[in-house]
Amino acid sequence: MRRREFLTGAVAATAAASTALMLAGRSAQAAPAAPTGVAGLTPMTGGAKPISVEERMARIAKLQRLMVEQKIGALILESGSSLDYFTGVQWHRSERTTAAVIPARGDIVVVTPAFEEPSIRETLAVSGDVRPWNEHESPFARLVGALRDRGVSSGPIAFEATTRLFIVDGVREASAGAYSVVSGDALVKAVRLIKSPAELALMQTANDVTLAALRYVHGNVRPGMRPDEIATMMNTATVALGGSPEFALVLINEASAYPHGSHQPQTLHEGSVILMDVGCTVHGYQSDISRSWVMGQPTAKQRKVWDTVKRGQQLALATAKLGTPVGAIDDAVRAYYEKEGWGPGYHLPGLPHRTGHGIGLDGHEPPYLVHGDATPLAAGMCFSDEPGIYIPGEFGIRLEDCWHMTETGPKLFTALAKSIEDPI
Repeated sequence: MRRREFLTGAVAATAAASTALMLAGRSAQAAPAAPTGVAGLTPMTGGAKPISVEERMARIAKLQRLMVEQKIGALILESGSSLDYFTGVQWHRSERTTAAVIPARGDIVVVTPAFEEPSIRETLAVSGDVRPWNEHESPFARLVGALRDRGVSSGPIAFEATTRLFIVDGVREASAGAYSVVSGDALVKAVRLIKSPAELALMQTANDVTLAALRYVHGNVRPGMRPDEIATMMNTATVALGGSPEFALVLINEASAYPHGSHQPQTLHEGSVILMDVGCTVHGYQSDISRSWVMGQPTAKQRKVWDTVKRGQQLALATAKLGTPVGAIDDAVRAYYEKEGWGPGYHLPGLPHRTGHGIGLDGHEPPYLVHGDATPLAAGMCFSDEPGIYIPGEFGIRLEDCWHMTETGPKLFTALAKSIEDPI
């Protein structure tokens, strides 16, 4: 669990159903029940179309072409976003192995506990075998059997980068060392990095939902409220609008000076800085938006910092050119901040984190807008744009919008905030 998720604290009671669905591995496709008492909010996701079978099959075909070119026999990936990306299977990780073999040639094989087989089949969106294993049997023997049945009896096989070590070791042992293990990171990135029109459409809807929910919260926060109460309001609004809440981080007062917050109790009062970092999913694809404002009249310092952060966002977008190393975007923002007296580099007070991250099925995925990332910017890549400024002991400001690169330049999913008085 990421620290941001942990620090969201108590979430909306209305989001409990969504959380339960997530734990069951089905949240990306399930439509959450609309809560009552959210005036004026109606679902915005009715027209959202899930990723088609044809698109998933095209993803697998591209992956297989790459494996043939690189003489890699197969890719093994366990439960997680990449399994969903290629197969549609949505499942949580546990001590019981659920994993897929995508061979360089032939249909996929999904290995899963026998009592989970019906649930796995519910979301399997492509042709292939499901091979169950019972509690007294080895899932790794099933994986090795799948490899051999697809003609992969030796040589290099790849594992998706987040696959846990006990699965890698289990396959090694079950195969008696017949395979050499290589990283599947480059293979997966080569397919997932560029988003399709269908993916962009789902991300647009998710961002529309989150911004509308933020607008509702901005109009309804009141003095005396706690962060958990505001987060509950945000999640309730998100569900009413048709999204599945993913996170709702609410930082107020001094807690806003720490990018992922503080456990010190905080309540809203006149002059409070409110920093919200929030997101939802629509058919699994994520939004990530941050807004900061002040309850009441902002001070001159708060206004100056807010304006500087927005200028940082604008510079990031202005630097985004096709072929530019994505790390150069971070460098440009940081150079401007240093001229304004922040930093230097990643030092506080200033910007201690990267300017942005990739986003898609995962809230944070490569490439990253951070110094040294040499990935050339290409059409179809998606990022956040979030160059905050944080002053320990005082307050912090973060503004965040997501965008995708096109052949003619960056395109925002949501318009940049207008001003500290009108941040939505």
